[in-house]
Amino acid sequence: MSILMVNEQYDFNSFKEILEVTDGNLASHLRHLENAQYISIEKSFVGRKPMTNYSATIEGKNAFQAHLEFLENLINENKS
Repeated sequence: MSILMVNEQYDFNSFKEILEVTDGNLASHLRHLENAQYISIEKSFVGRKPMTNYSATIEGKNAFQAHLEFLENLINENKS
């Protein structure tokens, strides 16, 4: 989600490269985000090669921002 927060869209192979994960692992994570309606998927072809791009939805952006705020509060509440 952090990648999609700073990029309008991102393709599967670029995700795989930057995250250094397997196809199956990445597909599983993306499927969970899609099921939660946090991302949208756009499939197309570049020549004869399939291309899958992902974008964060408004719901996904809001959920990610809430998660960051929760983490910041947790950190601030537990500082010595």
